[in-house]
Amino acid sequence: MLKSELLEIIANGENSAVEFKRDDVRPEQLAKEIVAMANLRGGRVLLGVEDDGMVSGIQRQNLEAWVMDTVFGLYIHPLILPFYEEVLLDDVKRVAIVTVTKGTTKPYVVRHKGREDIFIRVGSISRLATREQQARLFENGGLLHAEMLPVSGTGIRDLDRARLEDYLINIVGDIGVPASGEDWARRLTGLGLMTEQTGGPAVCSIAGLVLFGRAPRRALRHAGVRWMSFAGQDMEYQAQDDTTLDGPLVPLGEGSAGVRSMIEAGLLDRLLDRMRPFISMEAPAIAETLRRERRYRYPLEAIREAVVNALVHRDWTRPQEVEVVNYTNRLEVLSPGALQNSMTVEKMLAGQRSPRNPLIVEVMRDYGYVDARGMGVRRKIVPLVRNHSGEEARFEATEDYLRVVLPARTGE
Repeated sequence: MLKSELLEIIANGENSAVEFKRDDVRPEQLAKEIVAMANLRGGRVLLGVEDDGMVSGIQRQNLEAWVMDTVFGLYIHPLILPFYEEVLLDDVKRVAIVTVTKGTTKPYVVRHKGREDIFIRVGSISRLATREQQARLFENGGLLHAEMLPVSGTGIRDLDRARLEDYLINIVGDIGVPASGEDWARRLTGLGLMTEQTGGPAVCSIAGLVLFGRAPRRALRHAGVRWMSFAGQDMEYQAQDDTTLDGPLVPLGEGSAGVRSMIEAGLLDRLLDRMRPFISMEAPAIAETLRRERRYRYPLEAIREAVVNALVHRDWTRPQEVEVVNYTNRLEVLSPGALQNSMTVEKMLAGQRSPRNPLIVEVMRDYGYVDARGMGVRRKIVPLVRNHSGEEARFEATEDYLRVVLPARTGE
């Protein structure tokens, strides 16, 4: 790092990715700052800088060995490989910079006095993670799939039996359906759609409830999808439509793979039917079929892909619904939760996959809703939107959500 770069960082002060510390900091305190940054987006700790930005310089002998062997070696778990460097600011004072990248094996913990504490970065402060924040870190690290968590108070009565029978016989390939309630619970537990409870009957998993539940929102308030349409470019305009749709993700069909027909739509198709009047209009001219065709402001396959992705990849530790919002110039699809592990928008556009809810993804793939290669963003959303509107689809990833923006075709 150049001296000018370091001086600029110091002048800008502490933030979520920069922390100042004297070099006589206790090892567990330095570990706390590093762990908090690794559990967020990474960052730098500057040793030899006071809280107010005054440079005091480093005094500790063999500081690099102490940082690497003591702080990282004894206090931080799992292993983090930092970048350590020292910069001479004048003839006397040196500042050490410890840089860590965003962690991929979260959560990172501080081991001290027989405890393992998880810290996160909130602004310029490192603090203990709440239970909800810890659950998100475990999920982001691939150590927990929230879709498998039990939903208290539910049971097989909350699942659509006709859809389950269709799934087992026509999709999975079972030769028959379970004969008793116990057999049903055992079979669905084996599939991950229910989970056993000590001293009580099996309950639905989140995956089982959202895929096959009659009304998932009765027990899981952030299930379903919120749909809104506005006659303007922001939410200040009066809503043309505003509703929350509830019901199973999968449709009810009949017939085996390749020759199936739909009897009752699932949540996605019900949403698309609800959206049609607000995202399309009749063509001014009559087509050769002597009927007026509908012109869509967005490519339907791109909408379908964006909504499917939002529903199957959402973070179930977040208490918000998936939102689909239509404006006069764009459609926004918002999926709760940060991108999984080290996934970025760039990697997603390149076709990399990192499913947060593998069971939900697999079942929706069985029904043909999910691209078997996981290339829907790259091969559907991006080119279809570009060809339809002449503009690029936009993807905004934060710590709280992924927003996909589909520009509307102009002149419609």
